[in-house]
Order: sequence, then C-alpha cells, then structure tokens
Amino acid sequence: MLVAAIMDIVTSNCECVEKESFKPWLPGNAEMRDIAAAVQVIEEGDMHLDEGERNDDDDDGGRGMKGIGIKILEGTTAIGLSRTTEHMTLDHSNDTPSELDMDTPRTLALMNKHGSSVEQANLSAAVVPGLWDDLHSQHVAVPFAAWALANWAMASEINRTHIEELDQDGEAVMCALLAPERSVKWHGSLVARLLLEDHNLPLSDSVSDWASSLLSTASHASKNEDISLSQMALSAFIVAVERSHQARRTVMEKGLELMRVTAKRTSKHQQVQEALAKALELLSTEDSHLSIEESQKWCGILLSWVFGKYSSNEIRSSAIRILSCILEDHGPSSVPISQGWLALLLNDILVSSKASSVKEGIDKVKTQIDQSNILSAGQTANQLAVGVVSMAGNWLTGSVDTSPLADLLSLDPFAGPYKNLKKDNPPKLDVSDSALATLKGIKALTGICAEDSLLQDKITDLGLLCLLRRCLLRDDYEKLAAIEAYDASRAPEAQERVSSTEGEVSPSNTNNPSSVRVPPTAHIRRHAARLLAILSLLPKVQKVIAADEAWCKWLEDCADGKISSINDLKIRSYARAILLNVICHQQIGIDSINSGPENGSRDGTSICPSYDDMIFLINPERPHWKCPGKDQSSVQKDKSSSNEVDTTNSDSTAVTQVSDVADSSKSFNVSNNDSDSEIPQMDIVFVHGLRGGPYKTWRIAEDKSSTKSGLVEKIDEEAGKLGTFWPGEWLSADFPQARLFSLKYKTNLTQWSGASLPLQEVSSMLLKKLVAAGIGSRPVVFVTHSLGGLVVKQMLFKAKAENMDDLVNNTVGVVFYSCPHFGSKLADMPWRMGLVLRPAPTIGELRSGSPRLVQLNDFLRRLHKRQMLQVLSFCETKVTPIVEGYGGWAFRMEIVPIESAYPGFGELVVLESTDHINSCKPLSRSDPSYTETLEFLRKLKAQYT
Repeated sequence: MLVAAIMDIVTSNCECVEKESFKPWLPGNAEMRDIAAAVQVIEEGDMHLDEGERNDDDDDGGRGMKGIGIKILEGTTAIGLSRTTEHMTLDHSNDTPSELDMDTPRTLALMNKHGSSVEQANLSAAVVPGLWDDLHSQHVAVPFAAWALANWAMASEINRTHIEELDQDGEAVMCALLAPERSVKWHGSLVARLLLEDHNLPLSDSVSDWASSLLSTASHASKNEDISLSQMALSAFIVAVERSHQARRTVMEKGLELMRVTAKRTSKHQQVQEALAKALELLSTEDSHLSIEESQKWCGILLSWVFGKYSSNEIRSSAIRILSCILEDHGPSSVPISQGWLALLLNDILVSSKASSVKEGIDKVKTQIDQSNILSAGQTANQLAVGVVSMAGNWLTGSVDTSPLADLLSLDPFAGPYKNLKKDNPPKLDVSDSALATLKGIKALTGICAEDSLLQDKITDLGLLCLLRRCLLRDDYEKLAAIEAYDASRAPEAQERVSSTEGEVSPSNTNNPSSVRVPPTAHIRRHAARLLAILSLLPKVQKVIAADEAWCKWLEDCADGKISSINDLKIRSYARAILLNVICHQQIGIDSINSGPENGSRDGTSICPSYDDMIFLINPERPHWKCPGKDQSSVQKDKSSSNEVDTTNSDSTAVTQVSDVADSSKSFNVSNNDSDSEIPQMDIVFVHGLRGGPYKTWRIAEDKSSTKSGLVEKIDEEAGKLGTFWPGEWLSADFPQARLFSLKYKTNLTQWSGASLPLQEVSSMLLKKLVAAGIGSRPVVFVTHSLGGLVVKQMLFKAKAENMDDLVNNTVGVVFYSCPHFGSKLADMPWRMGLVLRPAPTIGELRSGSPRLVQLNDFLRRLHKRQMLQVLSFCETKVTPIVEGYGGWAFRMEIVPIESAYPGFGELVVLESTDHINSCKPLSRSDPSYTETLEFLRKLKAQYT
C-alpha cells in the first residue's frame, strides 16, 4: 500500500499551499482522464467501487479489498484507499490483522497500520485544518479529488485549460464550494481562484454563483472562527468580482449584508479585513456604486477601518477610496458621513497632540498656545459629534435603532449624543449649525497641525485630503440649506391641508423659510484652502494633487479669479501657493532624477520656493507667478566686483529654469506663457501690525477721519472690512515689475483673547518661512505698519546673526507706517494696568525705552549708514479712538508719537489729519501715504536692478 507515502505528500502539500508558496506536488502534464476522474468524483460526491472477484493481481494483494482511488501518473496509484466489509485486527508487532469495530474508519485503520507515530503526528498537525478529519470519514474520495484538482491547477496552465474544458459549466467547482467537508471547500476555493486568475481561460458562466458561494463560505467560516478558510474563500471572491460584471451585480444586490456581518465578526483579523476592504473597493468604485442607504450602513465599518488599530495601510487606503466615492456620489446626503469622518480625525489627532505636548513642554508660551489649541479642539470635537447625531436624527424616518447610520453613531465620539437622541425631544440643529461645526473642526485641525509635520503626515494618511477636496470643489452645505428652506416653505401648506381636513385653525407659521440661516460655506472653503496650502509642502500630498486633473483645474481657475462664486483674496492666494508648491517640487524631483542633485543657495535653502499659509501672494493671477528657478533674477547690490559676476551668472541660469518649469506645468493645465521681460525684478513684502491682517490692514477705510472700534482688542478689526486693497489694485498696476507678498502672524493686545508668541519667536518663524519661499533671492522691500516694522527689524537682525546673507544683502529698503521704533504709549497703558488687562508678551516689548527696541534700531542704523538699505517713515498726527462710549464719547490717544515714529535716519513724511490706524490707508492715488511710497520704490528699482 502506498497510503502512508501518499499522506505524507498530501500533508506537505497542504503546508505549502497554506503558506502560499504554491508548490504543486502533482505533474503539470496530467492526463485528461485523470482530471476527468477527479471532476467526476467531486460532482458525484463519491467514487464507484471496483466490483469483482478476488484477484491476486489486485492492489490489495488479493485479500478481497475493494479499491477506491484515482489513477494518475500513467497508471501508478498516487491516490488510493481500500476498504472491505471484513473486520481487521491491527498488530504493530507482526502486522497481523485484528478485528475492528465496523464503525472504525478504514482510512484510520490503514494509517495506524502503515504509518509510524511520527508520521501520524505530522498528519494530525497538517496546516490545512480539516483535511485529516475529512480523511477519517468513510467518504474520502471527494477530499482527495479536490486536493488533486487544486494541485493540478497550480502545476501548469495546461492543466488549468483541461480543468476548464472538462468543467465548462463550473459545476465541479460549485460542488466543491458547497461540499460539507471543510478541506473540499478550501481546495475548491483555491481551484476557483486559480482558474479566475488565468486570463487566458474563458470566463465561466457560473462565476457569479461561485462568488455568492465563496462569500457564503467566508462568512460561515468566520462564524466558526476558521480564519484560514475565510481568507482562502475571500481571495477567490476578490478575483471573481474583479473579473465578472455579473458577479459584482449579484453581490451588490444580495451579498453586501453578508460582507458586513463578516467584517464585524473578524474585526481583529487583519488579513480578512484586508480582503473585505479590497472586495468592497472593487464593488463600489468600478461600474457599480453603493446606494445612499448602503453607504450609511457601511460608513461605520469604513471609518473603523480608517482609524482602527488593527488596520493596515492597505485596509486604510481602500476605506478612504470607498468613502471618497461615497462623498462624490451622494453629495449633500453624505454630509453626516463626512462630518463624522472629520470628528473622528480630530479626536485621533487630539490624542497624538496631547502626548506630544506633554513630551515637549519646554517653551512656556508655545506650550500655552498648544494647550489652548487642544482645549478649543476638544470642544469643537464634541460639537462635531453632536452635529453628526443631530443631522442623523433630522433625517430619521423610523426607529433610532434601525437607522442606517446606527453603526456610525455607536462609535465612541457619537455614542453619548446618540443615547440622548433616543430620548424625547432631543436638541435639533439646522444646516447652519452643522456647517459651523465643520468650520470649527477644520480650523481646530489647522491650529494643532500647522507647525507639526508629524501630525500633518498623519492627518494626510487618515484621508483628510478627500474631505478638503469636497469642501473646496462642492457646495454641500449650500445645497442642504436650499433643501431646508424648500421644506420650510412647504410645511405651512401641509399644515393647512391637515387643519382644513380636521376643521381646525392652522397654527402660526413657525417654519418661515426666511428664518433659515445661510451656512458659512465661504469660510469653510477659505480654511480648507489654508489647511491644504500647509499640507501641500508634503511630497505625498503634492503627488495626489498633481495626479488629480480636476483639482488642478479648479485651483488654477480659482487663482485666476475665474470662479464667480469665489471672490475671497485669501482663497485665491492659497490656490496659487498650492499650485506653485505642487508644480515646482514635482519638476525639481524630475530634474534631480535626470541630472542629479543641484546645490542650493548660499543660505543652504532649497532651490524650489515653498509657500505656506502665512505668506499671501497678491494678485495670484499675474503671469509672473511661476515656479522660479535657483536665484531667479537675483541682483546683488554693488558691493564688490565678485558679487556682480555672481549676479550675472545667476541671471543667465534663472531664465532657463523658469522656461523649463513653464513647460512642465502644462501637464497640470496651468497657463505659463511668460516672456523673459515679465520676470519680476523685485519683491515687495507687506507686514501688518498689532491686531492687523494681511489684507484688512491695507484696505482703505470708508471714513478715514473717524475710525470705529468697539473695544481695545478690535483696533483694526472694523476699519479695514471694506474699501480698496491698494497694494493689489494700485501698486501692482503702477509698479508691475515686482511680486507682491503679504504676511500674516497672530498678535494680541492682551492675554484675554488668547496666547501669542513674543516678538523674537514671531520674527524667527516668519524669517524661516520667508527664506523657504525664496524671498531674499532678489531685491526686496518691506512695507510695514506699526508692530510690523519691529518684526522686520528683528528678522533682519536674526538673519544677520545666522549668516543668512542673501536676505540681509538683498533687503534694499523698508517703509515704516507709524512704527514705534522707541515704544508706544498704547503699550505703556496696559502694562501699568497689568492686573486688569493682562498684556500679551509682545506688548511688553513695545514699552517706551525698551532696551531691545534701541538695540534693533541701532542695528538698522548701521545698515543704512553703509548704504545697504534705504528707509522711508510715515508719522501720524491725530489721536486714535481706543474705547468708545455712549453719546459719542471715546477715549483717544496718540499711539505712536513723532519722536518714536522717526528712527533717526532716512526720510520722514508727516501725514496730516491721519491717525494710527489709517496711516497706511491712502485715500486716493494722490495721497502722500501712497505717492511717497511709490516714488521710494521707483528710486530703489533704478538703483538696484
């Protein structure tokens, strides 16, 4: 008998298959009759016994045993067992038969007789669970046939072709999948997978039935915690839905619930979850898509895959792609899903940021800011969770427990509000409240991650880009508000019909459509663009945006002002900055591959500028906003002949690199058709002051003679809401040879409105961002207001100390509007009343006679004396209202007197009838505050370019 040897082969083969080494143990040129026999056995469920008389030539030695087996390898018995109606006794010492009970499986008796204890141990420890158990039964033919068929299928393409020819209707595979034996299901799944993976074979008409059976097998196996069988069945299931449109349609109609059940049962088994995620991705992202109800049912599992601790990168990627399709397919109806995604993301980041904050905790002020951001983010996360549950409750038509979103609402951040939803009269939130929670969520994420590259990387991996893309390119909340207004307008009609039917007087209209609030969609879009600008410095984000043609087209149209619904200058600046980050870094990567790495600038900075959210590009539609090459148009001042030579060389290479990048950017649908004459010759950087902003500080007030301000914290809040943004509308036209930038940084007058960094930290942060953006590679002029002048002086001081010579040497001029060079009376007041006003750290540095201010002014004086830069100063002459009272009463003061506004060198312009806030807001193009600045810039251009 060859049974023991055959069983060794089976066991070894099972181990190989289970470990996916796929080493077949049967030949690759099997005979058709052998494969046909195996197919017949599987279809019929057994083998016909060889009836006949005793014959000494039989395989059993003429002992009257009836053979059951498959003849392969040209007649050699490779799989064969025998059984007889006679009783046998086993005697291991003399091999004499002994009687066994009739119920004892003949297979077991043969194994005991011909196999050693070691062999039996190996057999019982076979890696494929169930095969040994199946062989203990009297019906052993089908398990062996399934095993043989799987081995033949693995062995060669010829064998697979024969199997397909002999089983064209797929009946044998289907019988194997439906067989009661576990090993038959396992090997049947493997055969199905191998046949489906062979694209040279015609696709069987039974593939959709296979897919259903495979999914049923996987689900049943998961119920029994048979993970190995579940994995094998799902691996074949994936190929089935990948290749067959009919299989996808069948599963979408009947199998999604079974997939969800399996996913919940195997939440801790990564490989099964990967298979389910891959299968669902194939089902929902190809020609079929999930309905809104199915999307809601799946979103809890999908978001668990995104944030789960057992999730691999493959699971997370599949889940994110599926969720992205759901948001695209169902738009406003998917808002609870997208908002739930944002809430979970914010909660996850909060955990990481808290741990990071505890570890760092060195800088007291920075720690205070981080803790403030974390506290605010925690409150926002709760608001988001309430918003998700409330919106789900608004759309609920039946029982709370039967809601399609029940799985989502059972997750941690929503569980508490979800319990309240089941109570009577839960709080209702409208679309505007939900949109406001989303806005706060995006702002909270930005505040936490803005300066933390690790957290930026993490939120990118958790799918934030899908949410940001949705916020930018679509108007889901506006559409929901329109639906809400329509429903409100129809409500009175419905009430009137009901009242007339019942003979009652209709109640007063409480659902007035005019009472529906407009959601802050524009603000959501602005802060989404801001966060995307920060993330666009990451290479992985650049690749995603570059590959998305629709997104690039939207960014280009937005930057060019071609989207009528977007007039926000900040959004347009962010859009251009994102495109520059993406295009330039992608091109630099290509160039580095083709020609090797290039040297950076003398400051050690990258040859590719990087723009983040604190640097705004004025007039981003202008043609000079290209991806500049290394030291593009850099013109060093006439300090030595060597500098002149270096400058000439850098000029000649700059034009070539700009042209190269312009060519490359065409693949992103970005129009770059500049000529060399349009290359900007100078950079002008606007820096606002205390409580100012990158745009509002430079807008012309409606009434320059009287600045309205409610409290001391809002000195520049209302004055710049409306009016002309003169740098973008006037200066860019009158001085087109320059790129215009505007900086943003956080400042507070007191600590009541939040923590802010001291002057040194603010300047260091801005300096780093300016250098990264390539500012300083050509002549640069800073135009500053109030505290902004001190920020620039501190930046230049630090740049000199750290040998950032490009920025220091190329700074050719500074314009100071009401800069407190020697301190401000406004800073003296809260400092004296510190217990009441709690002055911010920056305010303490603005006190009159501050040694730090004197040191910075002496530094700038030396630069001016060496003719390295020119200075133009403006001085206010009118008191500024600080706190207004009833009856027109107001507390007014002179914030920066002339003795502090003039640094002691350079030109000074005294502005008549102009207060502190409006000193940088010219009334017209003939106003001295504009004409003097324009003339100053023209002189610098003539001198240094």
